Amino acid sequence: MRVAIVGASGAVGQEFLRILAERNFPIDELLLFGSERSAGRKYNFRGKDIEVKLLKHGDDFKGVDIVFTSAGAGTSKEFAEDITRYGAVMIDNSSAFRMDDDVPLVVPECNAEDALNRPRGIIANPNCTTIMMVVVLQPLEQLSHIKRIHVSSYQSASGAGAAAMAELEQQYSEILSGKEPTVKKFPHQLAYNVIPQIDVFQPNGYTKEEMKMYNETRKIMHTDAKCSAMCVRVSSLRAHSESVWIETERPISVEEAQQAIAAAPGCTLQDDPSTLTYPMPLETAGKDDVFVGRVRKDLADENGLTFWLSGDQIRKGAALNAVQIAEYLIKVGNVK
Repeated sequence: MRVAIVGASGAVGQEFLRILAERNFPIDELLLFGSERSAGRKYNFRGKDIEVKLLKHGDDFKGVDIVFTSAGAGTSKEFAEDITRYGAVMIDNSSAFRMDDDVPLVVPECNAEDALNRPRGIIANPNCTTIMMVVVLQPLEQLSHIKRIHVSSYQSASGAGAAAMAELEQQYSEILSGKEPTVKKFPHQLAYNVIPQIDVFQPNGYTKEEMKMYNETRKIMHTDAKCSAMCVRVSSLRAHSESVWIETERPISVEEAQQAIAAAPGCTLQDDPSTLTYPMPLETAGKDDVFVGRVRKDLADENGLTFWLSGDQIRKGAALNAVQIAEYLIKVGNVK
């Protein structure tokens, strides 16, 4: 099994290395690719230093089985043909192909089988907030069809990459030192603040991030449910959280929902108000599961249910989900 990572030096690329090692992913040879800025760096994988090669057009992906790409939508679009030309499966972490009809958009807990039909050799990894939400929605959908979704996200600096995480830490340091905080990666100062904007605004007043949650949820879950989102950047370093309200065709009791979530793959229920037990990003960072708490009836909708979730954006929201897709393909013998 020959595996490649494109964008190996980024936050998600580095997480790919850790997860592939942790999960003992079957690799005979690992290739790393990056930009001119990253080329030449070396990263240790299973006791061996691997040098990052410059990503360029050509035949570098000949003989490669699986390629994890996390270098931005522009890079994915530019190099997709090079990557897939000789039969490699491209599992792409960017937004480049997510809504293309001939590219499956996959969260293994929800629609693993969609990965088997990939006419262009590309499988898209969804947006991080969408991934974490649908992992929890799937077991509830099996209880009763979800008609409407309202969600407010609390997204950490990690969602904007390693440089954004560093900027948040730098801002806190600068403010405490009496200096003017550096603002480059966010539209405003994030330290001691929340920013009700992630990605660019669309003509309907929603941001691109919010529209991703609407469109991607429908594609992944094969549903007609409508999702209205408000995506907010908060000053935590890593792991996103979401408040979610759903309306189902029939009322779902809190006990039903809790049991379904607790039994669902990829979910961990942490829900005991009597002991102040609920998920928080400080504790979900670095974990694989999506953690769920505050499950309760929606007081404004007799068919409504509301809950809180938190999960690691770089792991389940990105690298882990992609690796799980690859693991599924290997399990069913569908690589090349």
